Amino acid sequence: MALTHWLFLYAADGLPAAGDIREVKSPRSTTVLAGFPTAADAIASCRSGAAAAAFNGTQLVELCGAFGHPHVAELRALRPKLPIGLVSYSGEMTSGLHALFG
Repeated sequence: MALTHWLFLYAADGLPAAGDIREVKSPRSTTVLAGFPTAADAIASCRSGAAAAAFNGTQLVELCGAFGHPHVAELRALRPKLPIGLVSYSGEMTSGLHALFG
């Protein structure tokens, strides 16, 4: 089975607490981009908010770097059969990331 529907959860300052959820569609796939002010807001929405609906049809979830392993565990408890992973950066990227995020 090919990947045709995936969800990317991210955190960004200034987004509404209820989230900003958008679909990007191509003839062969759907990507759902779901942004929240914090990772905690995203997890809460996945339990009972707008992001919970975004899981419909989702085959895979990726989490931005604002999320950690505890967030993965929380989401896996909600969706145990769904592959959920983190976007990560290699060690040599540390100084550049610190420059961006302090």
